[in-house]
Amino acid sequence: MPQSRGAGKSLVHATLAIHEPPMGISTTPGTLMKTFELDFNPTQLSLGRRAQWKVTPTAAVRDGATPEFMGPEPREMTVEIFLDSSGEPDSNTVLKKVEALMGCCEVTAKSRAADQPSPPWVVFQWGSFATTRFTAYVSSVDASYTLFGTSGIPLRANCQIRLNEIPRDTERQNPTSGAPTAQRVHRVVAGDSLQSLAWREYGDATVWRVIAEANGIDDPSRLPAGAELVLPAAPEVRR
Repeated sequence: MPQSRGAGKSLVHATLAIHEPPMGISTTPGTLMKTFELDFNPTQLSLGRRAQWKVTPTAAVRDGATPEFMGPEPREMTVEIFLDSSGEPDSNTVLKKVEALMGCCEVTAKSRAADQPSPPWVVFQWGSFATTRFTAYVSSVDASYTLFGTSGIPLRANCQIRLNEIPRDTERQNPTSGAPTAQRVHRVVAGDSLQSLAWREYGDATVWRVIAEANGIDDPSRLPAGAELVLPAAPEVRR
């Protein structure tokens, strides 16, 4: 029976809030579009994080070059959501909820109209614990229908969603003066592009020209690995 899944129905239910993506360089989710209150809390949450290292092969070093730490990557969370409308055999509630979750991987009409196309941002929260509060984008949704009505309508589904955390703004301080720093330096690694750097630094891939101008880059398609780029501080970025 559904009641036996995980924590079952408890006093505090996990929620998944779906928001419009923010405009500009903000890292605060936009307008609330829809809120899922999970009828059955997850049995487990899977958290993961990676550190990015770079190794540049050197012919003169027999045992291999010394790896260089490039920084931590945002956390990832995998959540299983159980949907059940078996008490209403003619209801299409499960189908609609699965479609809404799948929609988290599609660009919203509002962001497209603003010329900043992006899928929704989501906030997953379970109680008040920071460990289970995630502001993220949905990188994948997998749904398995496990029960159907006589007309073929899905009545139960297991949905596994993968959330990739979106880091919040943190004010960078000068350790000697305490004043905000004006910029930072990034060393280019394979796969970097001005658009990806702009998204990672400011949350907006369309402001890549700011980085290009700050570094005198005429050809944005050529970023040699190992080159050091100046990244202006977020408050200085203007579209």
